[in-house]
Amino acid sequence: MPSKRDYYEVLGIDRNATDEDIRKAFRELAFKYHPDHNRGDGAEEKFKEANEAYEVLSNTSKRATYDRFGHSGGSGFFGRDSEGFDFGFGDIFDAFFGGTTTSTRQAPQHGASLQTRLSLTLEEAAFGCEEEIDITRTENCSECQGTGSKPGTQPVRCPNCDGAGEVRRVQASIFGRFTNITTCPRCHGEGRIITEPCPTCRGSGREKQHRRISVKVPPGVDNGNQIRLRGEGEAGTRGGPSGDLFVVVSVIEHEHFERDGDDILYELPLNFAQAALGTEVEVPTLDDDSKLKIPAGCQTDTVFRLKNKGVPHLNGRGRGDQLVTVSLVTPESLNKEQRRLFEELADSLGTGKKKRRKR
Repeated sequence: MPSKRDYYEVLGIDRNATDEDIRKAFRELAFKYHPDHNRGDGAEEKFKEANEAYEVLSNTSKRATYDRFGHSGGSGFFGRDSEGFDFGFGDIFDAFFGGTTTSTRQAPQHGASLQTRLSLTLEEAAFGCEEEIDITRTENCSECQGTGSKPGTQPVRCPNCDGAGEVRRVQASIFGRFTNITTCPRCHGEGRIITEPCPTCRGSGREKQHRRISVKVPPGVDNGNQIRLRGEGEAGTRGGPSGDLFVVVSVIEHEHFERDGDDILYELPLNFAQAALGTEVEVPTLDDDSKLKIPAGCQTDTVFRLKNKGVPHLNGRGRGDQLVTVSLVTPESLNKEQRRLFEELADSLGTGKKKRRKR
């Protein structure tokens, strides 16, 4: 670790310096290197170093110990985080400046956003619709229009801060006179005081309201999509704009269809005769029934594609497709005539041979 510089050297004074010399030297260095005034490289460390030196040399007993033992401080040592020398980075500066802070009148604030859910059928999500939802939100009071004052009255200027919303106090320190600016404790920065509160909102200027809002759902939305309704959230404060309402879409499971992106999946059941001989069937789609030709010898898991029978692309042109997967259905029970025919068919077909997989 680098060795500490001599405290007298840090402050630029000799060992016979008076208390006033020490205060004057630190005052000059504090102004020169304090981060609020100097953001250059090394300024912060130099300020801490001067701060540390002043803490020791301005204290009679600590100075005497330092003059005798140096940085070792006898049984201990002088420096940050030591037992005899414990101070925060801004403590000593705050002591001189009186904890100077700044405060401005509270600015308009944007209202909070809200979120709600909307359940839709697959058809409603696919083709879009217009729905109504019920929400509860905070609005400006309908009686006082958000002023918080009883109708016919007006807020008055705060006598404590004269409408400024802040209180200024001049304090003297070794660095001179400084102004301490704080938020007015009486009006809380508003600059005005309500003398006759509105009986409806009790002076808050806000109230809860139940609203029914119309939502236009665009075609192609899916689970988890959000529809943003600007300005339909909580009311802002101090004239700030209202927040937004986010409507999260939830699509109800369909009885026959599944959705895969913008494609629709449908499982088509066929019996052995239809698959072996081929047939033409009516397949349900999101629009209406469509004819589908099944070729002879169709196998299970064969997939047919119905072009442009899927979900419209969200915020775009065109649609997905409908994918129809064939599923052969084995009858669970047969009457005597059906059993006889199947037995004859089995005898005529013989034992089936498994096809080898192509490598």
